[in-house]
Amino acid sequence: MAGDQVRTLIVLRHAKAAQVLGLPDRERPLTGRGERDAKSVGERLQALGLLPDLVLCSPSVRTSRTAELALAELAPDAPVEFARGIYEAYADELLDLIHETGSEVGTLLLVGHNPGVHELVMNLTSGDGDPGFPPGAFAVIEAAGEWRHLRSGTAVTRWNPKSAR
Repeated sequence: MAGDQVRTLIVLRHAKAAQVLGLPDRERPLTGRGERDAKSVGERLQALGLLPDLVLCSPSVRTSRTAELALAELAPDAPVEFARGIYEAYADELLDLIHETGSEVGTLLLVGHNPGVHELVMNLTSGDGDPGFPPGAFAVIEAAGEWRHLRSGTAVTRWNPKSAR
């Protein structure tokens, strides 16, 4: 893949998670609505023709289940890498993980948590409209060049959560 080719980054916030008294945050499951929304994300991404070459996912229960349900609808064989660094990450830490992505990956799906994923989208697109980032929301971002060259303000939003609802 050429270095100046357009790359597609899909940033997905986990779907709605349950608040369970006494359960550690990392182990919170999706609600029934969250399960339905995660499947819907996969259907919407498929309708947009967006098949990830690689998935980077936080290891929490709610993010891994969101990825599992979305990918079942979209790309069940897509490779998934669980990265502990995504959990509680700030936007710059998420960008560092993205920079490590190989040039063979044209479409990358990142499944994580707020506020990091929202801040990442806003930083990369220079705040190209702020639709907010509720549970189950995703943004599709395009940028030219290698992943390691992705910087704040250098990408454009192709699709955002506001247009989904």
